[in-house]
Amino acid sequence: MLDLIGAYENYLSKVKQASANTIASYMRDIRQFADWLQDNEGMDVVDAAQVNISGYLSHLESDGRSAATVSRTLASLKNFYSYVVSSGFLENTPVMDIRVDRGEKKLPQILTGKEIELLLAQPACVDAKGFRDKAMLEVMYATGMRVTELLSLDIDAVNLELGVIKCDGARKSRTIPLYPAALRALTVYIRNVRAGMLAQPEEKALFVNVGGVRMSRQGFWKILKHYQETAHIEKELTPHTLRHSFAVHLLENGADLSSLQELMGHSDISSTQLYTQMVNQKLKSVYAKCHPKA
Repeated sequence: MLDLIGAYENYLSKVKQASANTIASYMRDIRQFADWLQDNEGMDVVDAAQVNISGYLSHLESDGRSAATVSRTLASLKNFYSYVVSSGFLENTPVMDIRVDRGEKKLPQILTGKEIELLLAQPACVDAKGFRDKAMLEVMYATGMRVTELLSLDIDAVNLELGVIKCDGARKSRTIPLYPAALRALTVYIRNVRAGMLAQPEEKALFVNVGGVRMSRQGFWKILKHYQETAHIEKELTPHTLRHSFAVHLLENGADLSSLQELMGHSDISSTQLYTQMVNQKLKSVYAKCHPKA
């Protein structure tokens, strides 16, 4: 029933406008289940019953998959079968009362203010690549953008006079201000560097690679890892670490949740509330470490 799976992928992309990462995660889970179901039960996904899905989740657990992976797989299958029912292929979803152990949910790691300063100081502004890297890192920490949003920016998204960037997220657009150092780095890159890096004068991408075309996720990842090494930052550092750090640092300095929600591009404030937990956890840690009676 791969046509049905393909139709769901198209639905996620065209109707739900889910991010490429979300779609890839969902489809991987669903296709792996479909393959297991065909190999072990000899049936298509549309014929699966609750017992088959429970059996697959048990298979994942016995295969050593983490609780988070099993929980995510169940969520992927629930969403898929909801689509199958709404499309008229089934009357009822086979994913009804299945529960799995979600495991202990770890809060994401963030960088300290000193670590951020150290990271941002790494690009050597002595050539085009250094100026570009400096601008990318400053903009990412200044805005809290997702890496896909950062790399999807076009040159016309920037207003240097007003010191803002328009970010077109998956669900809504938002305009985000830049702090002075980020604005300076971006201004230098745009006015003095970018044109000399372009493969074609009409290229719209704000950030380009050494080939003069839009920077890829893999390219940005390598750049970030390089500067993590030169800064000797031992924490796990991903593009999303900068986004998390942006949010927590704003809350620590007095930002309210509704403003942070707008800046982050969250459609649901519950996503933003995660960062309140992180701030509270940090305060508890400081209290336990520093209070003489703790």
